[in-house]
Parts: sequence; structure tokens; C-alpha cells
Amino acid sequence: MPVATSDRLASLRLEMKAHDVNVFLVPSEDAHQSEYIADCDKRRHWISGFTGSAGFAVVTETEAALFTDGRYFLQASQQLDSNWTLMKQGLPDVPTWQEYLVKNIPAGSRIGLDPTLINAVDAHQLKLQLEPLGSQLVPINENLVDLAWGKDRPEAPKNKVFVQPIEYTGKSVNDKLEEVRGHIRDKNAYGVIVSALDEIAWLFNLRGSDIECNPVFFSYAVINETEATLFVDLDKVTDAVKSHLGSSVTLKPYSEFFTALKELNLNEKKLLVNNKTSLAVEVAVGETKVLEERSFITDRKAIKTKEELEGMRACHLRDGAALVRYLSWLEGKLLSGVKLSEVEGADRLEQFRAEQERYVGLSFATISSTGSNGAIIHYKPEKETCKIIDPAQIYLCDSGGQYLDGTTDVTRTFHFGTPTDYEKRCFTRVLQGHIAIDVAVFPKGTTGYLLDPFARQPLWKDGLNFLHGTGHGVGSFLNVHEGPHGIGIRPHFNDTPLAAGMTVTDEPGYYEDGKFGIRIENVVLVKDVETPNNFGGRGYLGFEHVTIAPLGLNLIDVNLLTSSERKWVNDYHQECWDKLSPLLAHDATAAVWLKKETQPI
Repeated sequence: MPVATSDRLASLRLEMKAHDVNVFLVPSEDAHQSEYIADCDKRRHWISGFTGSAGFAVVTETEAALFTDGRYFLQASQQLDSNWTLMKQGLPDVPTWQEYLVKNIPAGSRIGLDPTLINAVDAHQLKLQLEPLGSQLVPINENLVDLAWGKDRPEAPKNKVFVQPIEYTGKSVNDKLEEVRGHIRDKNAYGVIVSALDEIAWLFNLRGSDIECNPVFFSYAVINETEATLFVDLDKVTDAVKSHLGSSVTLKPYSEFFTALKELNLNEKKLLVNNKTSLAVEVAVGETKVLEERSFITDRKAIKTKEELEGMRACHLRDGAALVRYLSWLEGKLLSGVKLSEVEGADRLEQFRAEQERYVGLSFATISSTGSNGAIIHYKPEKETCKIIDPAQIYLCDSGGQYLDGTTDVTRTFHFGTPTDYEKRCFTRVLQGHIAIDVAVFPKGTTGYLLDPFARQPLWKDGLNFLHGTGHGVGSFLNVHEGPHGIGIRPHFNDTPLAAGMTVTDEPGYYEDGKFGIRIENVVLVKDVETPNNFGGRGYLGFEHVTIAPLGLNLIDVNLLTSSERKWVNDYHQECWDKLSPLLAHDATAAVWLKKETQPI
């Protein structure tokens, strides 16, 4: 149901008038360019009513436009009220939000923005595009949405920070800092500013809970050749954290970060920043005093240590056992006539996960979707509006957990009745794409952009496709979406070759609006593989799947599978039985269900 936004937009427009701007920009991100954000930072959600994680709002004196991608077209169309125009990015003749500002906003406009919420790269490019029109960007230090939101805006979280032990990370804080300092020396720079929350959590072997499902905490860091300073709310810092950091790290209040930047003596050198660093950071240091580069820390974080890889394998087994228990329970309830809502299903799955060792919480809100809701790619069921799970329709469940030893993300699509031949054909085409990625062998230096067609080829044969990426990186007890790599058709996926030690998801899908959604998702590890030859001496890579859970036998059209694909399914299901059945000794019903769902085809 749409949220009424007339009063909210009216309040924002009053603030716009008071601050002499004709337009105000409302991104999805927080001051750290986070994908998932705390409630207090959900400005675009509040002003528009759209709850998806990706989107950009542009509010003028008379109009309001919401830009989002293919994952959210259906969801946004259902959540936006009549005040808003939905701009479906990626479709023909639909402008980006930047193009919209150039082509649709009157010349000479003053365009307001919070400089902490836009990265410097985007700000400079936009400024150049607006100059010929006589329009200008107007940084406003007090966010106008916050002023319109007023006393109803949630407070910033105050949760404690805690230590992530080296038994899980495999690398000490001092070792990581020395790697960063080596990079600083290589660049002949003064130091580096770190503003991404997952980078800071990884670098200092710390975790938090300031953002739901993301074990991070609000902070900034500045590292140079002799010092490392962590800017964080000191009330969040425990004695254990202080002891862990020792004399290697200086702690300062989060609120002092921008003042500290202005006071730095750089000795004619520059500060390294990445291309997601906010305009506000650049302004505080000085545009000529920063050197923008690809994030060294993100690249290092993407290559998991031996301990992190072992943790990912272990947590996925426990997570698979929880998922099997849930699917067994769900099928039993539905077939006995019990009415269960999508939310009740999601809550029960969370309970099964919570019983697992080293469980901390969910890695994202569970997508528990029946029938047509499965076509909403990032659907989130709400108690007031969700559907009753229909055993006669396809059920898609995308879920994951945060464990001390790793992060999981798994999607399974089941039908608890009798699927149609068409549904089985669609599912099997998705499965074939999933298998194609899983078994791929490719030379080192290959990017996920080049692998993406492997997942789509079986669907293309039937004239089908999907409007999301095929895979994203996954953190180690960190954010469930992690860069810089991935598998997809967007150009940035061609920037980073896959490398041994990376994690990535394998998740093709197919969706029909108003009918059903299908997705099959495993987390896979990138690994070195031996090949009979080694052309060019480059070496070759492949994948190791760590997600272990049955696929849904009654949705497979065996006649579409090749003999090698059929063998893959049988081998995978045998692996599911071998690895998960020992974890189900206390749940005989789930063990019987697992045996049923892993029979050879």
C-alpha cells in the first residue's frame, strides 16, 4: 500500500524555499555510502514511501521523481503514491537522475544536496553538466529532509562495538595496518581516509550493530605511516575493544572527524580517498589535497584468509541444516491444511537459524514470498499486508544469517503442490544457468562481467531473462553485499577480475509479474583449478559451492537436462545428504524430508 506523502513533501518544500533552492536531492545512502542504512538515515524511504534498498529521489517545487532499477520496478509501483513519478532506470528513453536534472529542470536552478550523502566524483561530474545551463549545486550542511522529518526522526543507534577474534579473521590489526601503510608509501601519500563502515570493521577486526543485519558501527578512520585514528562514539567503546586496539590505534569522538580533517598538516602530500568518499570529506580536506583511487582496503578485504574461508564453509553447513528444518516444517504444515502467512514463515526460519551455534542475527530481511509476490525481486513481507502461503503456488525464499564465522545468503524456490509444465520449464532453465556458473572454469584475469552470459544462456534459449545481477560478493561476518567484484551485466563488473579467495553468489532467476518468481542462489568460493593444459601460463580458476540445501525436485523438468547437468544435480543432492543429515539427528522429520528431496533423478 502506498504511503501518503503529500504532507511530507509540503514540509520539505517549505525547507527548500527557506534555504533558497529549487530542487533537493535525496539519495538512498548514508554518510558512509552504505547500501543498508540505519532507521535514522532512511530519508529517501521517509519522503517517498518506497522501502527498497536502491533508489534516488529528486524533489522540485512542483514534482517528485523516484529513480530505481529493475529489481524494484514492481515494488516501487506499488509503494509510491500519486505525488511521485517512477523512473525505471535501464529502460529505453528513461533518463538517469543526473540526465533528468540536466534535461528536465529549468536552467538557472539551485539544486540543494547534503554533501555527506553524495560522493565527490558524482558531485563534480554533475557540476560540469549543470554549468552550461547556469544551474548550480548548493551544498547544505543540515539535511532538509531531516528538518522536515523533525521530532519523528529516529535517534542514531548507540550499540556497543565488539571484537572479532583473530581465530575468525586470520589476520591481526597490526598486520592489516602495515599492509595499508605499505600502500601509502607506494603512493607517496600522507595517509588514507577510510569512510566505508565495512572497511573499518574489517581493518580493525571489530564489529557492531548500528545497522540492522550489518555488523558495522558508525565510524571514520585516518591512517598514516605512524598513526591510526578511529573516530567513533566513545560511549560505544568497551574496555575489551580498547585492550584489543592497544597503543596501535588512537580513539577520538565521531563528531570530531571533519574538524580533525581540516587541521591535518599534510606536508605537501595528499590523502588517499576512494571514489565513494563523500563530497563533504573532500571539502574538509581540500579538493587539491586528495588523491582519488580504487579502494586498496576493499580489494584486500575481498580476498578471504584461510580462516575466513573455513568459517564460510562451516557456517553454511549449519545454515543449511536450519533451512532444511524450515522447509520440512513448512511443507508439513501446509499439506496438513495449516494457514501460514509469509511473515510467519520468515519468523519460523529465523527461529531455526537462531538455534545454530555462533548465530548472531539475519544478514538481511527474509524474502518469504508466495505466488505473485515472488516476482517482486527484493520483496519484504509485512504482517499487515502479506499473503497466506499457498501450497498450490511457487514459494520463493531468499534468506541468510550472520554467524561469528561467516555470512550466508541462500535462495530456494519450492512448490508444495503440483507445478505446471511451464513453471517447471522456467525453473529448469534457471537451474541450468546456475549449474553453468557453478561448473565454469576460466583463465585468471576473467571478470564476472564476462561470466554473466553463462547464467543467462539457457533462459535466452526460451526468450527469457532476468533484470538483476547474477552474483555479488559476500562478507565474512560482514555485509551480505560486498565488492568490488561480482557477476553481472553492469559495466563496473568488468573492472575487477575474479581471484582465488573471493566469495560470490550464483543466483540467476526468472520472474513473471503477477504470477511467480524463481531464483536459485548459492554462495561459491573462487578457487584455483588444475587443467590439463595452461595456455599462456596464466592459470585457471573455478568455483566451490559452500551453500548446501536441496533444490526442489518437483520443479525440475528432467527431460530438459543434459546428462552432465543431471549428474550435477544428483551429485549436489548426495552432498546435501552426506553433509546435512548428521546435523539433523535430533529432528527425524527433517531428516526424512531431506532424504526425499535428495533422491537421484
